[in-house]
Amino acid sequence: MKKMRWVVILLCFLAIAVNYIDRANLAVAAPQIEKALGIGPAEMGFILSGFFWTYAFMQMPFGWFVDRVGARIALPLAVGWWSVFTAATAVTTSVAGMFGCRLLLGVGEAGAYPSCTKLVSQWFQPKERAIATSIFDSGSRVGSALSIPVVALIISTLGWKAAFILTGLLGAVWIVGWFVIYRNPVRDEMSAALEATPAAQVRAEKVTWASLFRHRTLWGMMLGFFCLNFVIYFFITWFPSYLVETRGFSLKSLGTLGMIPALIAIPGGWLGGYVSDTLFRRGWSLTAARKTCMVGGMLLSSVITLSAFTENTYLMLAFFGIAYGSLAFAAASIWSLPGDVAPTPRHVASIGGIQNFASNLAGIVITTFTGVMVAMSKGSFTIPLVVAGGFCFLGAFSYLFIVGRIEPLSLESDSRELPRGAGSTI
Repeated sequence: MKKMRWVVILLCFLAIAVNYIDRANLAVAAPQIEKALGIGPAEMGFILSGFFWTYAFMQMPFGWFVDRVGARIALPLAVGWWSVFTAATAVTTSVAGMFGCRLLLGVGEAGAYPSCTKLVSQWFQPKERAIATSIFDSGSRVGSALSIPVVALIISTLGWKAAFILTGLLGAVWIVGWFVIYRNPVRDEMSAALEATPAAQVRAEKVTWASLFRHRTLWGMMLGFFCLNFVIYFFITWFPSYLVETRGFSLKSLGTLGMIPALIAIPGGWLGGYVSDTLFRRGWSLTAARKTCMVGGMLLSSVITLSAFTENTYLMLAFFGIAYGSLAFAAASIWSLPGDVAPTPRHVASIGGIQNFASNLAGIVITTFTGVMVAMSKGSFTIPLVVAGGFCFLGAFSYLFIVGRIEPLSLESDSRELPRGAGSTI
């Protein structure tokens, strides 16, 4: 079982990698699609935002679904759904069709992170949870990094439509591997037996979604993750266009130098998980260990703003790399929080879906906001990058001051975290 849990994390890592390849391929193909459809950056910003509408609003329903049916069924179902609509993007010939495919893509991809978070909580104790989380979460950086050279290569040889068909096929391969390899953990059966007791059922029934929102900690998690994803989604959506249109990158240089920030972010996430777990094992409270990594990573990531004020290509990439790496460093602890604060095991994926719902509203905002700002400023990305740096500071504030102690949420509202007389809500 100790060996199998790392195989499970590898499968989660691969699922997230495919997830991000399939969501980032549009950003890489954006310049070619703009020419093919005869549209500008504002329309492309609208298309890019389509994914985030359904991805955000399906997080909570999918989190509930994962907690009910289990990740063994929910995760491959999600992968199969989004793979179909990745491939379907290739046959669209209009803005409306492209937007529709992105909406349906988001429905399926909403199940990935709640499922993986659930699996980590089942297979790992808190002292190892951050490093396990950092491994599967690094799939997002690997997928983002691979999407640039792989999709650019496919586009240059076979055209942009082939890029969506071939990346969509990756999900089918993953699904076959999942059902061949994965089995539920033995201790899951033991946990199910414990949760079947009358006392456990009463406790679980008391924790409704409405009661979860009475906790200040959950609101802090939502705001903090919104701020982190506001910055991360610049890399996944507009970063390739920024390099090509503002910095003059070719497809070849986009596929090489353009990978640098994502490559830095991969070990950055692993380091964040290692530091968080190590601090906890060495006697730090779980609150101190997690918040040190989350707040420190968010503050350092604010250097993204400096990339707008340098003409040197390598210095610009260094700022982007530090920012992306710092965000990944913080994300390892952020994605450990659902397992850390869930009041019962039956609410881990639900809380993961709630915080990811809030975080992906940022995807809607950053894609649309950047497209409008670029159009209004005639190609300048300065305002979006300055605003992104501001959100880094806001995220650090949220994790430091709004999120309370990192511990299972009580069945009652956590009024002990609030000043006397402040009530039970934020």
